[in-house]
Amino acid sequence: MESELLAPTIPAAKVSSLFIYPIKSCRGISVSHAPLTPTGLRWDRQWVVVNSKGRACTQRVDPKLALVEVQLPPDALAEDYQPTNNSYMVLKAPGMESLKICLSKQHEVTEAITVWEWTGSAWDEGIEASRWFSDFLGKPCQLVRFNAASEVRRVDPNYVGEQHRTYFSDGYPFLLLSQESLDALNELLKEPIPINRFRPNILVEGCDPYSEDLWTEIKISGFSFQGVKLCSRCKVPTINQETGISGSEPTETLMKTRSGKVLRPDGKNKNKVYFGQNMVWNWMDSSAKGSGKIIRVGDPVYVLRKVSSAAEAAA
Repeated sequence: MESELLAPTIPAAKVSSLFIYPIKSCRGISVSHAPLTPTGLRWDRQWVVVNSKGRACTQRVDPKLALVEVQLPPDALAEDYQPTNNSYMVLKAPGMESLKICLSKQHEVTEAITVWEWTGSAWDEGIEASRWFSDFLGKPCQLVRFNAASEVRRVDPNYVGEQHRTYFSDGYPFLLLSQESLDALNELLKEPIPINRFRPNILVEGCDPYSEDLWTEIKISGFSFQGVKLCSRCKVPTINQETGISGSEPTETLMKTRSGKVLRPDGKNKNKVYFGQNMVWNWMDSSAKGSGKIIRVGDPVYVLRKVSSAAEAAA
């Protein structure tokens, strides 16, 4: 069904938090603002740890990655920021010395790096980084950076146009969630969980629980985003991000309240659970041209199009 076109004058919500995850499956960074890029918020999922076969390591198999803390230079989120030879990403983890990754070094290219359906080349961060992650995870590993000079990883063309792309995210450059959805879920759980279990990029507040299910086009600070599909959740939300230990929740509760069977009884994927909305930025719009491509905590969120129920949302 065609989504309803709205002409809002009052915001539906506001941005309450922003998060970037420079290394896939490692700890996120809460930020007050972030430059927009077609592949996501700047720095998001530019790096991934891979195993000896070049396949991405994630918390699904290596939950200890949740304990790796990532720090960027203080000015790394300035829109015109350019790293120098003294610009480092710093990694910390229990029992490990700090690791410094130079943000401007010349990289060797390594081939056959695989993240889900995509295989391509990436930039190798070198032997020191490889040794650090191998020691921490207890198996041969390598840290690589997306080879933006020659590689493109497109978003699933079954859902969006081929101009949309991402780096090492699971599949989409942005994930949006509302605080109200988390609050509604926590009311059903014996032990409330924090938002870091769900690893959103954009957290909003001020709307009804699960409103974001319905949003197919929104504007944040003048920038247009398309709600592409409901986010199906894997094992990661069951992993405590402070300890790296997994349990049965919130998946057990989500199966009762947010499964495909409950939300989309006539659709496919009845045994998946959904929480959050995958999005792309309509960066080719005229409003996206020029400077000042930054979103900030506190920015209003306007809903331009929405469907009437989760059953009509793509998933």
